[in-house]
Amino acid sequence: MKFQTIEEVKNSGFEGFVPIEQLRPDKSAIPSGAGVYLVVRETNTAPRFLSEGTGGYFKKKNPNVSIEELQANWVDDSCVLYIGKAKSLRNRLKQYIKFGEGQSVGHWGGRYIWQLKDADQLLLCWKETFEENRKEVESLLIQEFKSIYGMRPFANLQG
Repeated sequence: MKFQTIEEVKNSGFEGFVPIEQLRPDKSAIPSGAGVYLVVRETNTAPRFLSEGTGGYFKKKNPNVSIEELQANWVDDSCVLYIGKAKSLRNRLKQYIKFGEGQSVGHWGGRYIWQLKDADQLLLCWKETFEENRKEVESLLIQEFKSIYGMRPFANLQG
């Protein structure tokens, strides 16, 4: 996978592709099993960064970084902004969305997403895996991404 188009991601077995704003009131579309998930952006227009995002202050730590840091981490030509893993996709994505609503929730990874002006229009998609190999699948996806772009996805701070 080259991580360039949503069609390509779909062809790699990912499902969902639901806007974050649509999942806020009802997360029942998200499976409860283990797996990996992606945050993807439909548009290839230049991102608009916010100096103050909507992410929550977890353990009293400010989730926001400078616009310069966001720009330095941005990956052109990729629709994939973040790759994550979950023991329960529904529970983990519920945490992620709550963090983006400003709640103090333990989902520090992927926090750069919440400094994008169009964060609510970003899509969440997922692929169920066996619980034992979700970490391996996430790691392989990040490594594959790095081999193409020379860096991690925009909001992946580790891997």
